[in-house]
Amino acid sequence: MKLPVPSELADIDWAAPWLAPWRATGEALAQRVGAGEPQPQALNQAALSWPPLPVRFVAQSQLPAGVAYEQHIFDSGCVPTRDGLHDFFNGLAWLQLPLTKTRLNQLQAAQIAHSGIQPVRGPARDGLTIFDENAALLQAPDALWQALVAKDWTSVFVTLRPLWQQAHLLLFGHALLEKLVCPRKAITAHVYRVSAGGQSMAQLDAWMAADLSAEKLAAKPFVHLPVLGVPGWWAANEEPLFYADASVFRPPQARLNARKLPGQLRPDALKSATLPLPSKATVG
Repeated sequence: MKLPVPSELADIDWAAPWLAPWRATGEALAQRVGAGEPQPQALNQAALSWPPLPVRFVAQSQLPAGVAYEQHIFDSGCVPTRDGLHDFFNGLAWLQLPLTKTRLNQLQAAQIAHSGIQPVRGPARDGLTIFDENAALLQAPDALWQALVAKDWTSVFVTLRPLWQQAHLLLFGHALLEKLVCPRKAITAHVYRVSAGGQSMAQLDAWMAADLSAEKLAAKPFVHLPVLGVPGWWAANEEPLFYADASVFRPPQARLNARKLPGQLRPDALKSATLPLPSKATVG
């Protein structure tokens, strides 16, 4: 009899509200991996229940030395997959949003063909990576979106709180989902606004694949959202003081600058100028 092997996938709380769109497929998949099935094999077996995927999952050892991960997927249709949470959530995204993942891979491969692999990613590859790793997809009323853009946290989470009932939010980035296995208040998503969030996953997938472009992502069309602030997602945020934590719910930089005395740099501004913002730290 084959005994279950230890797996960090056992730490996933599938009752977490941000995992609701992923649970039907992901929970059964995690149980198979936790019982000892190699992660690439489990993903390939799960894919048999879906329309044909444009990729298959292989062991990380099949990535040739010196070949970029994205380029290998584009050239071979094979996704090198390691054990663990990060590649588990990446595989889950391929299963449920294959058109979006394919489009991202096509755009990444085009950037590599154009510029090669550089020590520092250019704007387009940087935007693609941010989206793939840390994006959240939000359909929301205009008032809620504009308040989020302005980082008007009181409006976003208190005054306009009822509008969240009209919003649809899907956490897409696999590094973002990985971090939320151990939830922390500072975990922040890069939010991309969509117009198809209230429809099915397949309709959202088709819309995203048509909408994404290198030019759009190079412009960093994201706003920041500390995800545990979403109403109904974390019990502590029922108390308005939850949002008074300025180390997480930071005001816009312009407001910070306006509070400085002429000719002075406040200690907290100096700190924010020399340390990364929490939202940057969440990008895997």
